[in-house]
Order: sequence, then C-alpha cells, then structure tokens
Amino acid sequence: MWGRSACEACGRALGARDLVPLASFLVLRGKCRLCGARIAQGHFWVEVAALGIAAWAAASGEKGALLWAACGLGWTLLTLGWIDAVCQRLPDVLTLPLILAGLAEAALLEPDALLGRALGAMFGYVGFRALALGYRRLRGREGLGQGDAKFLAAGGAWVGGALLPDVILVAAVVALVYALRRLRFDTREKIPFGPFLGVGVWVVWLYW
Repeated sequence: MWGRSACEACGRALGARDLVPLASFLVLRGKCRLCGARIAQGHFWVEVAALGIAAWAAASGEKGALLWAACGLGWTLLTLGWIDAVCQRLPDVLTLPLILAGLAEAALLEPDALLGRALGAMFGYVGFRALALGYRRLRGREGLGQGDAKFLAAGGAWVGGALLPDVILVAAVVALVYALRRLRFDTREKIPFGPFLGVGVWVVWLYW
C-alpha cells in the first residue's frame, strides 16, 4: 500500500516519469526503462478504464462535487474489482474506507439520504454474511467471503438499503452472462464476485 512502485521484472523503483498514466506506457512502448522487460498490459488497460470511468461519470450528468464523488467511487470500485479478479481478495484497506466515504458523501451532499445509506451499509453486510453462513451450513464450504459482505456494505453506504436488491440483481445478471460466455460449469471453480458487485454499485448509483 505504502511502498514505492517497482518493475515487476527487475524490482527497481520507478520514478515519476515512469508513472504518468497512459503516457509513460506509450512512450516506453510497454517496456521497463531500466531493464527493458515488458510491462504487463493490464496496467495500461486499468488506466484506460479509469479514464473511461471519469468520462462516463461526466456524461451521466454529474457535476461539481458529485462528479468528484462519482470518480472516487468508480476508481475505488475498479481497483477492488481488479484486485479480486487477480488475487481473489477484497482488502479491508479499500472496502472499509469506502463505507465511510459513502456516508460522508451523503452527510455533506445528500443529508436526507444519510439514514438510508447507514441502513444500507448495515443490511448489506448482515445480508451477505447470513447468506454466506447459510451456504456453508448447507454445502459444507465457503461460498461468499467476508470481503464480499464488506463490499456490499460499502455499496449500501453509497446507494442506500432500498436499492441493494437492484445492486445484487445487476451483479448477478452480469455474473451469469460471464459464466455463460465461458461455456464451462464447474461447481468447484471459484469465481470472484467483487468485479460484478462493482458493476452493480456503479450502475445503480449513477442511474437509479
């Protein structure tokens, strides 16, 4: 979290000119300036996605402080989804501050929604934890991690309790489309739910 960015091949710390979003990757032609090793293209596409999120938020009509709030939410959802897809983890260092940020956004910009947001955070966590415990009791193994429950709590803090079913519906539909496109169904395979939850929270917060 707090360490210096470093080349994944040689391990040497990267300077400011190596870390300019999009531009550094293009100027360096996708290679480390220090050792010449190829840079994983995932970094470039995440930066493209971050730019796309900002453009999407602006195109949806958000302005001023709400636009910055939308960008902060979108970038955090993107980060969590990427980490979960790669590592199958949803770190507390991102999910817990996202809960506080959602409540702070409501308190500062939409005070009438604060109670609903607080209830959304509580219902999101309790609901997914109950679902996870029920699944473990029935199947004898984990189906949802605590990270997913904290992630849904963060979603509830941004959209409110009344819209949590919509978040879960959007996430489930996108996850189902993803599973159908894979054309492979293995009940032992672990599919991270974080990226789909992120899509659900983002779409519902912008348009519902």
